[in-house]
Amino acid sequence: MFPSHIFPIDNPFLRYLGVEFVSMGDGAAELALTLRPHHMNSWQVTHGGVSMTMLDVAMALAGRSLYPQADAAVTVEMKTSFLQPAGQSSARLVAKGKAFHQSTTMCFCDAELWHGAHLVAKAMGTFKYIRHQRAALKVKPG
Repeated sequence: MFPSHIFPIDNPFLRYLGVEFVSMGDGAAELALTLRPHHMNSWQVTHGGVSMTMLDVAMALAGRSLYPQADAAVTVEMKTSFLQPAGQSSARLVAKGKAFHQSTTMCFCDAELWHGAHLVAKAMGTFKYIRHQRAALKVKPG
């Protein structure tokens, strides 16, 4: 687990997963995760949802680093290619995101997920810049 004060966003899901914030700035972001048994799927390799979460957040943070007025960058669309299994329990994953284009309301990013020297997944995504207060107003209680 990471202390929430060093992560640029307070996200209970990321805290539960144990995702570690490494860096963010100039259109790039990096996250890390030491895999534990609860990150595994039924074949005892990293669940694809864990990989996709790391790629998604790395891209969103990379995009946000270019637009500090935004409280969030929400995912509009994301495509992920899984190249090989990401690892087993105790392995360390690193997600590296980069923003390669932005408009006044959106950014376009890609990311890679690494297990040591092995590229295990790649993603590309589109993110909309949004203020947290506006996002909260759009969510209606169920």
